[in-house]
Amino acid sequence: ALEKKVVKSKVGEKVGLPCCHEIPSSESLHNYRVYWQKNTTEVVLAYAEGKMISKHERYENRTEMDTRNLTLWISPMEILDNGPYQCVVQHLRFPQNSVVVCDEPVTLFVTADFSKPDITAEVSTNSCESTEMVVRCSSHGGFPKPKISGALNNVSVVWNASWVSESSLSPYNVTGKLWLNVTKDVSITCSVEHSGLLKSTSLLLKKSNICVVPTVPPSYNVITASSIIIIIFLLAITLAARYLPRHVCSHCCKPHDSVEEGVKECMKPPMSSKGTSETSSV
Repeated sequence: ALEKKVVKSKVGEKVGLPCCHEIPSSESLHNYRVYWQKNTTEVVLAYAEGKMISKHERYENRTEMDTRNLTLWISPMEILDNGPYQCVVQHLRFPQNSVVVCDEPVTLFVTADFSKPDITAEVSTNSCESTEMVVRCSSHGGFPKPKISGALNNVSVVWNASWVSESSLSPYNVTGKLWLNVTKDVSITCSVEHSGLLKSTSLLLKKSNICVVPTVPPSYNVITASSIIIIIFLLAITLAARYLPRHVCSHCCKPHDSVEEGVKECMKPPMSSKGTSETSSV
């Protein structure tokens, strides 16, 4: 089986794609046709009889070909350059007759570094026992699509991750989210990995020392019992005021058969002891 050629490069670098044929010193480029193409349909550049006959506008001022070993040089590298290429070489033995010398593919993998992961934590709920928080990790500007992983005190955690990219050949932005219930200070690590490259960031998550005891309203049973006690107390006072015997003045008369007589009797002035003694003597 034919061994696949793979070339790796980063955005902004200069890279050379090797061809499958090298022109011997006894000959020159005038004896050949050379086609460099991408995805078998897009001609990057082409040479015939020593002259360039075609060049794709996207590669204008970014490509050149070695006239001896036919290596295709691309600089600066772009994400859109990622993909399979093919070098086709034809030997012109006679003007009207050409022979294919080689036709082999080479794959170009382009990568772009992601930014260092940024971790933020936002407290959502706080109590004496624990602190609930939302932790986010984000990184941007890289290629290809990355993997995001994490660890909480060196114990693996799974991020709720989302990726954003304009197309399959555009830079990616990645964001991971975690909902944590922190009962003590812990360390969270976020790692973004692509094409064997890894970038990590760690952050110490501190449990809040502010203890807020939530106010619990009295239960329905307590309110009902309190209301009953108050009602009974008020009823007891009312009944006591109405039915308990009142204090009778010693100078007031006893009730008589008629109200008129009672009034008259009660209006009589009390007799002094002196008056009583005089009446007795007569």
